[in-house]
Amino acid sequence: MVTVNAISSDTIEIKGSKFIAFLMPMAMYEEQMASLRSHHPKAVHFVSATRSLNEFDQIVEYSGDDGEPKGTSGKPTLSVLQGHELINAAIITVRYFGGTKLGPGGLVRAYAEAANAAYAQAVLHPYEKLLCQDFTCEYSNVSIVEYEMTQKAIRCVKKIFGEKGAEFTIEATAEKLELFYGALGRSIQHC
Repeated sequence: MVTVNAISSDTIEIKGSKFIAFLMPMAMYEEQMASLRSHHPKAVHFVSATRSLNEFDQIVEYSGDDGEPKGTSGKPTLSVLQGHELINAAIITVRYFGGTKLGPGGLVRAYAEAANAAYAQAVLHPYEKLLCQDFTCEYSNVSIVEYEMTQKAIRCVKKIFGEKGAEFTIEATAEKLELFYGALGRSIQHC
């Protein structure tokens, strides 16, 4: 499986209709949908599909036709995510109607082509399951903890300085977390 870390997009035109497809990380989906609706007020459809893993590592999929005939837009978009084995990703296609009806087959082809065009622009990354963990450390150990996070490519989600020390929330793969904790030894306490 692969995923994306940034938005990629491309535009196709078919019989006067414009299809602008955006492929993005799943975490950006809600915000981007709202943004696209406000930036494209004259667009007639905002078709979308998402594919992600839930907390049980089960694949959860969604597709929405947004007023297009049932099954002619959301499903072909979702098929692109499935076919390229994308996970934790979403596609939103903005359609401007060009005056000529495309028919069910034409819509299926147009939405699939637009989604594939956005996919072709994407930088793909191998999917890695990330774990989120909390720990605390004394103030005297904060600099070594931050150094090891940088060295092990661990993302700091949150850092709070409290009365007894610093509280961290970090995110990384299980392998990186194991190396991180091994390097720090007793400098930290797990929450």
